Amino acid sequence: MHNPSHFEETRIEVLRDLIRRHPLGILVTLTAGGLDANHIPFELDPDLAPYGTLRGHVARANPVWRDFSRDVQALAVFRGVDSYITPSWYQTKKESGKVVPTWNYAVVHAHGPLRVVDDKEWLRKFVTKLTARHEAPRADPWRIADAPADYIEKMLTAIVGIEIPVARLEGKWKVSQNRTASDRQGVVEGLEAETGDAAAAMAQMVREALRGN
Repeated sequence: MHNPSHFEETRIEVLRDLIRRHPLGILVTLTAGGLDANHIPFELDPDLAPYGTLRGHVARANPVWRDFSRDVQALAVFRGVDSYITPSWYQTKKESGKVVPTWNYAVVHAHGPLRVVDDKEWLRKFVTKLTARHEAPRADPWRIADAPADYIEKMLTAIVGIEIPVARLEGKWKVSQNRTASDRQGVVEGLEAETGDAAAAMAQMVREALRGN
């Protein structure tokens, strides 16, 4: 990933927080046929490996857990909020007109060796934890125990666990840091006038960067 220093985010807890809030990662692996990408919800255990360990599961029918290079680290990509940025929001547009559109975004790349966990009890504990996390905000959370036991046993045989001990963690927060203060303030005001949660979240990120937080 091309990551100029003014966009680089190195605070580990900030990077981990993005993964927690946006857990659907893109798992990129090198296979015998070339690069492969799979979309997988991950859980991050921050206490293991240098930067934590990512855990997930895939369908047993998915070849990703059999066909991947042991010599090349896997890459998991987690994308946070993003927003189109119009040059019309820049003060520089009024002054010189020398501006172009861009896109703001936050992203985390996690690199590490892919491990396969073909263990039913490991999977049972993992999917129970994963389900509990994502059902927690609901008024009537669904639990694994709500389904027939024999059905759950059958489902567990149809999946395989994966782990990625994270050896390298990269963060890129492209939130208008390369613009002047007046341009960045214009971006904040422009985004705040837009509709939708993504625009509001990006406005807050640009504001925080403008304040040096």
